Amino acid sequence: MNALTARVLGWLGRVNDAHPWSHNDRHIPWILREAHAIGRRGGTRALDVGCGTGNLVARLAVELPDVVGLEPDAETAALARSRLAATGNAQVVEGSFADRPDGTWDLVTFVAVLHHLPLAETLATARSLLRPGGRLVVVGVSREAPGDALLSVVSMALNPVVGLVRHPRRAQGRPASMTAPTADAAETFDEIADVMRRELPGVRIRRGLFWRYRARWVAPAG
Repeated sequence: MNALTARVLGWLGRVNDAHPWSHNDRHIPWILREAHAIGRRGGTRALDVGCGTGNLVARLAVELPDVVGLEPDAETAALARSRLAATGNAQVVEGSFADRPDGTWDLVTFVAVLHHLPLAETLATARSLLRPGGRLVVVGVSREAPGDALLSVVSMALNPVVGLVRHPRRAQGRPASMTAPTADAAETFDEIADVMRRELPGVRIRRGLFWRYRARWVAPAG
């Protein structure tokens, strides 16, 4: 790394720290469109796996009458419960995917969570939890591969711009919604896509900016 590159990366880091924004929350409108479609056809139950501080759970509760968030980190789960205390149709369960409530679901979401879990096994389980016509929605994180270099460079350049536009005032610290524990992804996008296509025939998956991909699968109606 030469001196100019180091200075540019240092500047980008300082701007990002001063104007943080959630790469996950930008996908909430897309997920809500899926939830709205489910609600219109009579769906009622949604499960948000790894719900963090409850941003998505709160929004899903506007669309569907029964929403559950799962969060394994005790402190983060407590923040989510506090936030949702007045939301009568949403609850937060402290625990892992294995600790989910019984029953089937019309919507199961994983937002920057799937890479914390065994991929094929988790997808197979999620598939089995969906009611006919139910939807599995994933906003995922993958390990960077050489083919991702262009998207990564564009994301690095745009990240501070988006942060400045969304939050022009300098932040005093990271928002609570961005304090949940994180981990690096083990699989590349291509590896994830191969597993998804095997476990979820007909899944739609595509790369996106800001180190995220999207995937959507609809359970067969029959």
